Amino acid sequence: MAVDQVEQKSGISLTVVIAFAANLLIAVGKSIAAVVTGSASMTAEAAHSWADAGNEIFLFVAERRGSKPRDERHPMGYGRETYVWSMFAAFGLFTVGAVLSIQHGIESLTADPGPENYPVAYIVLAAAALLEGTSFAQAFREARRGALGADRGTLEHVLESSNPTLRAVFAEDAAALVGLAIAFLGIFLHQMTGIAAYDAVGSILIGVLLGVVAVILIDRNRRFLIGETSGKRSEQAAVRFLLERAEIDRVTYVHLEFVGPSRVYLVAAVDIRGNNDEEHVSTDLRRVERELETHEFIEEAVLTLATKDEKSLPIG
Repeated sequence: MAVDQVEQKSGISLTVVIAFAANLLIAVGKSIAAVVTGSASMTAEAAHSWADAGNEIFLFVAERRGSKPRDERHPMGYGRETYVWSMFAAFGLFTVGAVLSIQHGIESLTADPGPENYPVAYIVLAAAALLEGTSFAQAFREARRGALGADRGTLEHVLESSNPTLRAVFAEDAAALVGLAIAFLGIFLHQMTGIAAYDAVGSILIGVLLGVVAVILIDRNRRFLIGETSGKRSEQAAVRFLLERAEIDRVTYVHLEFVGPSRVYLVAAVDIRGNNDEEHVSTDLRRVERELETHEFIEEAVLTLATKDEKSLPIG
C-alpha cells in the first residue's frame, strides 16, 4: 500500500507550535487594542485569539497522547485519543470564541462606546494579519503536501484527512484571516458613518463564523470517533497491496477503519494459494497478518478465509 494511497503522514507539531505562538502574541495585542478602542469587533477578535491559543494546547496534547504505541489494554493503540482532545479544542472554540463574540456583539448593539482610537485598531489588525498569515502559510504547506501525496485537492484533503490537528489548525487560521477582514470592515464603517452598530454586527458575524467552523470540526471528530472508513479509493489500494503478497491469490472482502491519524484497522477475506491443510493455512494467515502490521499505516490486521462462491474484489 503506497504512502499516497491512504494518507501521507504530517510532521504537524511544528505547525501547532507556530500557530500557538502566533495566536498568543495576537491575543495580547488584540486585548490591549480592545481596551484602548472599546471596539466590539476587536473584543470579539481578542476572544477568538485567546480561544485559538488555548486550543493549540489541546491539539498538542492530542498529538502526544495519540502517538503512544499500543499495549495490552489498548490493542488498537491510542490514536482515537487525538479525536477526543481535538473535540475538546473544537468545543472551546465554540464556547469561548463564538458564544462570547455573539453575546458581546448583541450587548454592544445598544451601546455607543467607540472605537475612539482607530489607528491603534488598524495597526493591531495589520500586525495580526501578518502573524496569522504566517501561521496559515505553514498549515497550508502541510495540507498541500498531504493532498499531493493522497492525490486530491487541498481543501478536500483538509476536510477528509484523518489528522484532526492539521484540520483544526488550517480551519482556525483560515477563520482568523476572515475574522480580521470582518473586524476591519466593522470598525471602518463605524469610523465612516459614526454608527456603532456596524462594529457590533462585526462582532456577531465573527461569532457566527467561529460557530460554523467549530460545528464542522466537532462533526468531523465525531465521525472518526464512531468509526470512519477510509473510502473506496483506499480500499482498492488495500486490495492491490494484499495481492502483492505471494501467499494471497484473491481478495473477496476488505474493510479499513481509521483508529487514529493515518492508522487503520484492516479486515479482509482472502484466498490462500495452494491446497494446504488447515494447520498450514492458519499459519500462513497469521504470518501475513504480522507482516501487514509492520506497515506504517496498519495498526492491526485480521484476515479470514474466503469461500469459493464469493466474488473477487476488483483491483480498481
